[in-house]
Amino acid sequence: MLSLTQLTVLAAVARHGSVTGAAKELHYTQPAVSHHLARLEAATGAKLIQRAGRGIRLTPEGELLAARAAEIVGRVDAATTELAARVGLRAGRVRMAGFQSILSTIVPKAAAALARAHPGIELGLVDVHPVEALRLLRAGRVDVALIFRHTGAPREEDGFRLVHLLDDPIHLVTSEPGQTIANHRDSAWIGGCERCQDELITICGRAGFTPRISVVSDDMVVMQTLAAARMGVTTLPGLALRAHREPGIHTTELPGHRRRIYAVTYGEPPDPPATTALIHAIQASI
Repeated sequence: MLSLTQLTVLAAVARHGSVTGAAKELHYTQPAVSHHLARLEAATGAKLIQRAGRGIRLTPEGELLAARAAEIVGRVDAATTELAARVGLRAGRVRMAGFQSILSTIVPKAAAALARAHPGIELGLVDVHPVEALRLLRAGRVDVALIFRHTGAPREEDGFRLVHLLDDPIHLVTSEPGQTIANHRDSAWIGGCERCQDELITICGRAGFTPRISVVSDDMVVMQTLAAARMGVTTLPGLALRAHREPGIHTTELPGHRRRIYAVTYGEPPDPPATTALIHAIQASI
């Protein structure tokens, strides 16, 4: 039978790529880590690790089990937090992953409200792209993921459960007032990260042209600064402009272009009380 300790060790080895790193994280000796790995291989009948020079690497079977191990360990951690939270929300922890503009606008207000209502709850935050946030959520490393979608959303049948928070309008950002997308058919454009450029291309495509992207940045401050310096034009969502607005830029809301923002949880309902309390705090802070 597989033990939680063995799975915890395998997940740590996968994260660090070494017995030494796993031992340091778990406060085990290296022989103890090797022992647990050997017992796990014996229990599964599969070779999970192999030597690679001076280090080790996971076999395909090891990678498969390590991915499941990370999810199992994460769910156990979440269950522990849920149990603690059920004691009147006097204690416990809730972990949330979100993207930059919501973490710098709505979340601080929500966090303050949560702390006032439930001072015993510890809130952990991580700033990541929605794709990574959902991966962390599925693996049990966070309890809530704040994400946005320009089109579509995670499918509920994938185990994700969604709460729609708001629709965030998209704005054209330029150095001159009164501009439209059509004014910038031949302009240089400032594009966001590769994952976000599809929406810019779609917006310009509806205006009948493909944008010439000459600058790429995932930093909303940098994008605004460059636009103010006439190095290009760009688009930004409303929350990004609420978080920071560079002097010298002019913005025009683009009708029909919005990103939908969700709070996402994973697994069977109900959510732990601390998770529910956090989502309610976010909704009240919008």
